[in-house]
Amino acid sequence: MTLLARQLAHWRSRRETRANLARLLRYLGFLVLLVSTYAVLFHVIMLYVEGERHSWITGFYWTLVVMTTLGFGDVTFASDIGRLFSLLVLGSGLVFLLVMLPFLLVQLLYVPWVEARERSRVPREVPRDTADHVIIAEYDPIADGLAQRLDAEGVPCFTIEPDPARAADLMEQGMRVIAGESDSLLTYERLKTSRARLVFANGTDTENTNITLIAREVSADVPVAAVAEEADSIDILELSGANTVLPLKQQLGEYLANRVHTGRAAARVVGSIRDLQVAEFPARGTSFVASTIRDTHLRRRTGLSVVGLWQRGSLQPAYPHTVINDKSIVVVIGTASQLEDLKSLLPAASDSPGPVLLIGVGKVGQAAARALRRRGAVVHAIDRNRDMLAAVRDDVHAVFPGDAADRQLIERAGVTRAGSVLLTTSDDAMNSYLAVYCRRLNPAIHIVSRVTRNVEAIHRAGADFVLSDTTLGVEAVMSLVDGYEPVLLGEEVRLFPLGVPRSLAGRTLQESGIGSRTGMSVVAVQHDQRFISPLTADTVLPGGGELLLLGSLEQRRSFAQAFQ
Repeated sequence: MTLLARQLAHWRSRRETRANLARLLRYLGFLVLLVSTYAVLFHVIMLYVEGERHSWITGFYWTLVVMTTLGFGDVTFASDIGRLFSLLVLGSGLVFLLVMLPFLLVQLLYVPWVEARERSRVPREVPRDTADHVIIAEYDPIADGLAQRLDAEGVPCFTIEPDPARAADLMEQGMRVIAGESDSLLTYERLKTSRARLVFANGTDTENTNITLIAREVSADVPVAAVAEEADSIDILELSGANTVLPLKQQLGEYLANRVHTGRAAARVVGSIRDLQVAEFPARGTSFVASTIRDTHLRRRTGLSVVGLWQRGSLQPAYPHTVINDKSIVVVIGTASQLEDLKSLLPAASDSPGPVLLIGVGKVGQAAARALRRRGAVVHAIDRNRDMLAAVRDDVHAVFPGDAADRQLIERAGVTRAGSVLLTTSDDAMNSYLAVYCRRLNPAIHIVSRVTRNVEAIHRAGADFVLSDTTLGVEAVMSLVDGYEPVLLGEEVRLFPLGVPRSLAGRTLQESGIGSRTGMSVVAVQHDQRFISPLTADTVLPGGGELLLLGSLEQRRSFAQAFQ
């Protein structure tokens, strides 16, 4: 009863509700006038045409019975004029009583009441003891992925949502939502911003500037990370008080360009965690092709551990008996000095792979073109928009205006002799189509693609590596939360630093069964601020130590369930 009373009080207090009630009362007044008019005309026709006298109660009774289509038949007209009048009353009753009145009741009373009830369900502030939490300014794919990651690590996070119906839906999906406006000072006060671990501004550049200023007004010390769409907005957001600015489209282009083969077999560092670096290198042209991981003796020769193999877009576990082929991308982990030792085992350069084909030169494509230019790659760019091509003319060797699906155009751009193609359009369907097309024209080509959400489809189409703005954003924020540099191995593949569970303390790595029970790979073990090396099946997992695990978010959840 208390909840119902609160809902009704909130419903009545809204300005929109009062306006709706006024509209409904005006309509009801119109109905009263209409019914009264019909009652008067009933008496006139009955008296002067039919020659009958009836009471006023009978007049109103007949009018309402006809308008509501009850039609008892105890009072009727015998003349044609009376019957035509009855049809008029019946038709207007259908429209004004049976159609419009229920519609107005639903739209003006019921729907606002449901919205008020939804608003009352969604909390407008966090619990009083909330601290060390993450605040997300609005719901989007990055917020969704970030909430899942934070939940897996036990970090509370709250997303601001102004729409009550959408907020209620998000709550049903398991998200922590706070009702309020993302540009309201009161909202951030209710979110206990001064005690938060991080505020993540993920709206437009102008919205993020306003959010940053408001967060700074509430707390001068809370860390603020803001997404920047335009390069010119980076300085503005920093001046507004953002500690970290994330130009995700620029970073996405650079990360994608880093996965493109340019003729060298050198290991590319893709991330760092404390003293360890994660790197990748293509097996093609190395002495490792056709060897098992055990037979490469990489650990004995360099100290590096092979933690996985990319095989056509899928990261496979690195077992000792796993065979490396010329399509494999080898993922290793170790120190900077160990990666230096790896250089002597890799060829200085392979045969020229031909040009890199860059399809799509929007913001992501332009960033990729600049990154590839710094690496000395020969780049041929394709885009329908000539203005976009003009923006990258200084960063590429040749431009080809037109549709990449035009076979003559793409062959003229060099697809049959290219070593790699980089797809940067924001359309997953187009990228999948182009991946299939390029793979058919050149089966040996290395395909790197941007993705929005349909990861499996693009991999099936033949892409070797895909990465999305969402994954990049989630990893960038998680690196701020956990205090390490982002490690981007690809979609659905993560590095998780986790404490050694009590149930595994003192057991060897082989006895733990982590791989068989969860599918995750242990890539490093840390104890007393140092990494245990080399990592073997007989390595003992120390109590109070930390594991560095490679796997998916779903595997991370399996780990939590298996080793609580």
